[in-house]
Amino acid sequence: MKLNLPTTITLSRIIIIPFFIIVTPYNPFLGALIFGMASITDFLDGYLARRSGQITKFGIILDPLADKFLVISALILLVDMARLSVWIAITIIVREFLVTGLRVVALSKDIVIASEMGGKLKTTAQIAAVICLILGWDIFGVDLYDIGIALIWIALILSVISGVQYTMSFWKKL
Repeated sequence: MKLNLPTTITLSRIIIIPFFIIVTPYNPFLGALIFGMASITDFLDGYLARRSGQITKFGIILDPLADKFLVISALILLVDMARLSVWIAITIIVREFLVTGLRVVALSKDIVIASEMGGKLKTTAQIAAVICLILGWDIFGVDLYDIGIALIWIALILSVISGVQYTMSFWKKL
């Protein structure tokens, strides 16, 4: 297997996770920065793959897995840091495994279940929520922790809705 640039970027997202986990509790700003940069690579690798015509089955499988590894790591870390309720983290994590599993099964049958708008909005809300919850600061009278909690609730609702959408799409295409 030959690694192309988009796949290398995706792999970098996985490689950076241990650094994120180790650094964040001691330096939330650096942790939020690492998470934010890793999140940007999620958009960058897909864009580059489509633009350069380097979409591969390996990349189609690896990209969402890398995204899930990053998000799941962040959610568990936030629970450990006492900044997120465990049931919210578990609900989102279960949805991530369900959707990823459905996509892998579909791909094994040469069916691609593309990302839907609900999933993209969920990802955006999750990223913003994780960054706000990691920082948890008060900036100019605005409490980032409270914003993070509101955003994680939005992400939770979108997770459930988009999980149902992916499941329905899977069964229709099967």
